[in-house]
Amino acid sequence: RDSRVTLTIFDMLGKPVRTLVSGILPAGTHEVRWDGANDRGEPLPSGVYFYTATAGNFVETRKMLLLR
Repeated sequence: RDSRVTLTIFDMLGKPVRTLVSGILPAGTHEVRWDGANDRGEPLPSGVYFYTATAGNFVETRKMLLLR
């Protein structure tokens, strides 16, 4: 069923650097690509980042590595 979905990327200090998805999406599989930039469009340095995905009652946080 349709749910409010958010996908936010955080730096190592827990500061949000980019929100990729924020809104209601239909049920199903979705793909999102991140260009390695922050919300202002400035490129971020290589390093470890975290993303949090929420959809309805589902919440997941994972670690990822950005390589330039």
